[in-house]
Amino acid sequence: MPLPKISTPTYELVLPSSNKKIKYRPFLVKEEKVLILAMESQDTSTVANAVKDVLASCILSRGVKVEKLSTFDIEYLFLNIRGKSVGEKIEVMVTCPDDGKTQVPTSINIDEIKVIVDKKHNKDIKLDDQYTLRMRYPSLDEFVKNNFATAADVSVDDTFDLISSCIDQVYSEEESWTAADCTKKELSQFVESLNSNQFKEIETFFETMPKLSHTVKVINPNTKKENEIVLEGLQNFFG
Repeated sequence: MPLPKISTPTYELVLPSSNKKIKYRPFLVKEEKVLILAMESQDTSTVANAVKDVLASCILSRGVKVEKLSTFDIEYLFLNIRGKSVGEKIEVMVTCPDDGKTQVPTSINIDEIKVIVDKKHNKDIKLDDQYTLRMRYPSLDEFVKNNFATAADVSVDDTFDLISSCIDQVYSEEESWTAADCTKKELSQFVESLNSNQFKEIETFFETMPKLSHTVKVINPNTKKENEIVLEGLQNFFG
């Protein structure tokens, strides 16, 4: 007689970028194993493929393509799926800023972690009186690199490649140029032709992108002072 199949619960959440409601299920043990092995490999492409495959398996709503989701949608999804899989609370170690070295454990409820949108954030960057640059959010591969790679792994060329890959279009009142119609070299040359102020606006786009954020308060056991710490990005919440 075959063993019984255990039913898996399903949940719903709303994607921050589109307010679209989607259904999902928790990780299965086999998928958690895939993630653990990928993280242990310390290879970003392996991690990217593991995250992609696991999210694709856990998302039950039709028509949702993981590759097309914004980075903060992926963060939010991953965090919530993790919560339904291994527990609604996350145990993290934080470093007290008052002395810069004392680490204190704290518990965070996943429901309290929100996607924060900076008021200065804008996908449309006005380059001059004539042209505007429209940006798009990084791909899944770039998301994994940003969250799991070390600083030493990211070169100047990687940074410029990221910027070029996130150009959606350039437009004026009369014309528009879509990035999909341009070569990688053409996009790179366009970025390199910008002046410092224009480039700074692109940096602001990345710096102010929506992200997971949560503020915790802990007491430093050595100094007895209360510390307020802002945790941002998936890497601070997922281990």
